[in-house]
Amino acid sequence: MAKNQKYPENKHIALTADKDYKSGQPVAIGAYRGVALIDAAEGDRVTVWLDGAWEIDVAGALTEGQVVYLTGSNGLTATANANAWGVSNQAKATGTGPAEVAPFGMIPPTPASAG
Repeated sequence: MAKNQKYPENKHIALTADKDYKSGQPVAIGAYRGVALIDAAEGDRVTVWLDGAWEIDVAGALTEGQVVYLTGSNGLTATANANAWGVSNQAKATGTGPAEVAPFGMIPPTPASAG
């Protein structure tokens, strides 16, 4: 049996904060997507929960199963951009307001093109 395992399921992890985070805020650090469990200043360790469903404000209308994206100000938006964060578990009308969302957890790397 391997004795070097650190996390049997890797559902939460402590990472070095790339910016200031508040508890409950969406997090994207490298390939990780989750929610900050504690406040952390840039450079400190922040505990990030990588699964579950969270009630977080999202800008724009949503349908169930729609991808939500991280904004430059660590908010979430229905408007597509290069920073996919998770998925909406519920529909929501236009405007900014709470929605049940689930983070992707770990984003697999995009394979390099063979071109």
